[in-house]
Amino acid sequence: MQYIVLDMEWNQAWPGSRAARQFETPFAGEIVQIGAVRVSERQAVLDEFQVLVRPQYIRKMNSKISKLTGIKDAALKENGVTLPEAIEAFRKWIGEDFAFLTWGFDDIRVLRQNLELYHLETAWIERWYNAQLIFNAQRGGEHAQLALMTALEMMGIAPSRPAHDALGDAYHTALICAQLDLQKGIAEYAKAKEKPAKQPPATPAECLDRRAFDGFADRSAALEAMTGAENVCPRCGKRLLSQQWLGQPGNRYMTRAACDACGAFLVRVRLQSKEDGTVRAGRSVYPGDCDAAKSYDRLIKLRDKPRRRKRSAV
Repeated sequence: MQYIVLDMEWNQAWPGSRAARQFETPFAGEIVQIGAVRVSERQAVLDEFQVLVRPQYIRKMNSKISKLTGIKDAALKENGVTLPEAIEAFRKWIGEDFAFLTWGFDDIRVLRQNLELYHLETAWIERWYNAQLIFNAQRGGEHAQLALMTALEMMGIAPSRPAHDALGDAYHTALICAQLDLQKGIAEYAKAKEKPAKQPPATPAECLDRRAFDGFADRSAALEAMTGAENVCPRCGKRLLSQQWLGQPGNRYMTRAACDACGAFLVRVRLQSKEDGTVRAGRSVYPGDCDAAKSYDRLIKLRDKPRRRKRSAV
């Protein structure tokens, strides 16, 4: 059996937008890039596959996702193929007798939604495993939603491909998988899946998750990470889609964020400069109906409220 390490990027419609309202059921996002790396049964990293997918439903790239991934509308229009064409090429490349490995639960869920949207077969994606859980079981990962770059650092693997790129992330995941005992991990997968992730101790003010991240070059890099790879749902580990940051005193920022499966949250970040010149980010996540979330809504309304011009005296 061979392993197909899969990663994808997908475009998301802004909540409440016309693009979002066209779907009858909650839709995580429309695939715009598929990247995969083949790993042999002996765990050798082999050939690669990647394709850009031209979206048919959410046709304009979400600005935040475009900035994070580097994927532009023009590139999709010029070089992208339709999803049925991409899937046909992908399945031809995969071959027979395989199992998917992904970093997290999102990719297979989004792939299934997109296949169903186009009335394409889904049975071929049912054999898959979340490499995060295998990593946690064998390398002592603390959280089920551990970021890929954090796992690379824990294993002493230097990143050599771009992050937030489907092929780049698939390649880095393949390097991690090549150092795990995949046969044992898959055999024990059901047990690993049932094992609850360790949670940080309870904190005041209804905080659902609190952790710190180090090594950012500056404020912009820290905030970008807090809306990117590290911006995950505290309940299911899926990626959150955030709104605009609202600055507060003391190098603090907050934003609303949403998980299509678990609902709304408030994310608060405190930035701190370290002696080596890097920035440390402390990230806390609260329920979407907490007092701070209501305060965010009021402040955004006040900030966006048009100001009336004073009439000049005649």
